[in-house]
Amino acid sequence: MDKIIIEGGVPLQGEVHISGAKNAALPILVSALLTDGWCTYQNVPRLRDIDSILQLLSMLGAQIEVDGYTVRINAAGLKNAEAPYDLVRKMRASILVLCPLVARLKTAKVSLPGGCAIGARPINLHLKGLARLGADITLEHGYVLASAERLVGDEIYFETPTVTGTENLMMAAALAQGKTILKNAAREPEVVALADVLNQMGACIKGAGTAVVSIEGVPALKPVSVRIIPDRIETGTFMVAAALTQGDLLVRDCEPEHVGGIIDKLKQVGAAIQVGAKSIHVKGRAPIESVDVKTFPYPGFPTDMQAQFMVLMSVARGLSVISETVFENRFIHVSELRRMGADITVSGHSAVIKGVPSLSGAPVMATDLRASASLVLAGLVASGTTEVNRIYHLDRGYEAMETKFQKLGARIRREKSN
Repeated sequence: MDKIIIEGGVPLQGEVHISGAKNAALPILVSALLTDGWCTYQNVPRLRDIDSILQLLSMLGAQIEVDGYTVRINAAGLKNAEAPYDLVRKMRASILVLCPLVARLKTAKVSLPGGCAIGARPINLHLKGLARLGADITLEHGYVLASAERLVGDEIYFETPTVTGTENLMMAAALAQGKTILKNAAREPEVVALADVLNQMGACIKGAGTAVVSIEGVPALKPVSVRIIPDRIETGTFMVAAALTQGDLLVRDCEPEHVGGIIDKLKQVGAAIQVGAKSIHVKGRAPIESVDVKTFPYPGFPTDMQAQFMVLMSVARGLSVISETVFENRFIHVSELRRMGADITVSGHSAVIKGVPSLSGAPVMATDLRASASLVLAGLVASGTTEVNRIYHLDRGYEAMETKFQKLGARIRREKSN
């Protein structure tokens, strides 16, 4: 198992190029199940989660070809309707194969994803929506069994916005008979990206990016060649790193409109930011001012940036409050930041952070993907040596993070753990 070693205190300088978005790539790769023929996807990041979904698609009968950042998938031979526990347990996004399997093969057997370190992420909204489209659904021995001779469009209301639920049901509705309307749908850029790809495949989807999405079902979809959008969370992570280290960083190959909430907060803390068409220039300034943050579904401040921003507030001037409204257990990283000298008090779904002059390097352990990133950021600004263990979480969502930071001047390296 690998670990990351960081000698902190170096301001980041230079340019960083943002990789393709994992959370956009996963559903888009799965959408290949909806059609016959070769689909081509460019700018696919090299990540553990991508490897996991490709392994699952291959098991289902799809042909897979990978050439660097280009992935080609042909689901003409799709024959297996079962997604087993051993694969689904590695990544909750595997539930995205449920609706395409029912739409193509009229049946699916998909393992329930199980627990998640950051809190409950139930799939009940996926199942209720699929049932509204006419599928018969039962739960048996830890598996979802779903079948439908023909899916039929209907009106579906989400009690709370769900990104994977919206994506799953868009894929089902694309091949359903008649019209489907999704109300209180997720509005994230990744949802819009999937809708754009489905429309290029011949689907008829309107309203993606708003709370109401309408889908007119079509008899069949065709193969496509598309490019994965940039990762807005990686973008935000490097922006925070620049402000945190008092650095001067040009973030390239990004979508500034996808990180408006992060840009706004970084301006409030005192960072100088210039926005280009596909780039963001961030220059950190001292002192870092404290600001309050409350996470919300898009276009609000993203829950996936909460841990990274908490590190920034740990060395800011004054008090700040970070409130988590999306996941109930997303402050696990707090105990590790305290080990590095952060002054953080958690009460319910809020954390009160009293800024300290500096953090101190220490051995820490990552508990989830974004917590891993926050501990790396803390190591970049801390005095002394920080050792981040269990970084396999990091490799699920950040492509070669330590290599990108090395190119910006950070004293960071990856080592094998004993």
